[in-house]
Amino acid sequence: MTVAILLKMEESTAASTLLENRAGLGACGAEVVLDFAAMRRIDTATVAALQQFSRAANQQNVRIVLRGVSVDIYKVLKLVKLTAPLSFVN
Repeated sequence: MTVAILLKMEESTAASTLLENRAGLGACGAEVVLDFAAMRRIDTATVAALQQFSRAANQQNVRIVLRGVSVDIYKVLKLVKLTAPLSFVN
């Protein structure tokens, strides 16, 4: 059975949301969905938090799916080489 957790990302709280939920990744199941639909920009703190979140998920064998990522945010993630360990859906 696959258990998925959905975290809604907002520009003002995205970094703290990722950091707060990083520790509980092992208990969440096999998949975490990060909903970026409300975000139009991504700051450096959120990029760093997403990198840490991704590393922690990889160690726990948890798949990360990003939903609703804008083209601008995707370009930033591609630039910092963070797209490979992530999955993207509309």
